[in-house]
Amino acid sequence: MAVKKKAPEKTQIEKVKEIAEKLEAGIRDLFDSENYKNWLRTMSRFHNYSVNNTILIHLQKPDATLVASYLSWQRNFERQVNKGERAIQIIAPAPIRKKIETNRLDPLTGAAVLNADGTAVKDIKEILTPNYKVVNVFDVSQTEGKELPTLGVDELDGSVEGYSDFIEALKRTCPVQIGFENIRGGAKGYFHTVENRIAIQEGMSEAQTVKTLVHEMAHQKLHSLNMVILADIWNVRIEDIVVVERR
Repeated sequence: MAVKKKAPEKTQIEKVKEIAEKLEAGIRDLFDSENYKNWLRTMSRFHNYSVNNTILIHLQKPDATLVASYLSWQRNFERQVNKGERAIQIIAPAPIRKKIETNRLDPLTGAAVLNADGTAVKDIKEILTPNYKVVNVFDVSQTEGKELPTLGVDELDGSVEGYSDFIEALKRTCPVQIGFENIRGGAKGYFHTVENRIAIQEGMSEAQTVKTLVHEMAHQKLHSLNMVILADIWNVRIEDIVVVERR
């Protein structure tokens, strides 16, 4: 009887290519779906926070995913902040209107327009001067009410071939410590910006654990890039660190 030859094992390049093709097909289908359009309509109601505010949010609640003000949760999302929840404090623009007196200028010459007695004609002009205030926001995990739309299933099921080796490889390539714990609030994982570590919810399926870990490693990478940007700003002009804040 002829011995059946074992199919050659796929190389890492072939495996990555196969996964990339599946991902591309999945993303294409996702972008064409009504579910994605509904998700976009909802996500567009959330503010895009600046680098500084993003860091402030993670310093106070590392597992935060979607944040909005108390009234925004009520009016835009039909959700209520749970009683006793501690607010996340961020910085928001609050420009001050001021009226100042200026010389009227000739539009052709640029010279001051004068009265008959030789004094300059004055105009009252309203200007906005930069100013900031502290505002309170809350994460979705601190609220309850109408469900927000999601992209696909809430959690992945199934096993991953070579799971232990894959997790070990991710740990070796990650520049910060990775640990598993019971995370409160329903989050599957988070990157702790103060303790500089990644936490993953324990007890999840292999597929969901890998997905969450890769996601949080991307958060860590983005945070490290943001800190480099802030350091550059600090080196160029210290006082601009406050002025650069945008909500």
